[in-house]
Amino acid sequence: MPRPKLQPTDENRKMVRMMAAFGISQDQIASKVGIRSQKTLRKHFREELDCGAVEANMRVAQTLFKMATSGNQPSATIFWLKTRADWKELRGFEPAAVPPPFIVASDKGEVRV
Repeated sequence: MPRPKLQPTDENRKMVRMMAAFGISQDQIASKVGIRSQKTLRKHFREELDCGAVEANMRVAQTLFKMATSGNQPSATIFWLKTRADWKELRGFEPAAVPPPFIVASDKGEVRV
């Protein structure tokens, strides 16, 4: 007897989207939904799997942006600039290049370095 065809419910879709947003593996999501195969999961819940993580990252980035631009969270501002604007901390003073030595010539033809 063949298995009954999967009919995803709105509740299933919401759960898959949230689990994908939290970073839960497709194998574990399929198990929770009652599906044996990741392929079947992707067939019926493609949009939820694709959008869940993107939406979660978007919300976290939005919160971080608000914290960084509020002026009340300097660590968030520093983190944002380091990760998004390629800022970095320098460890002590390091000259860009060693200057060449000076050469002094006198009227008598002597050369001193």
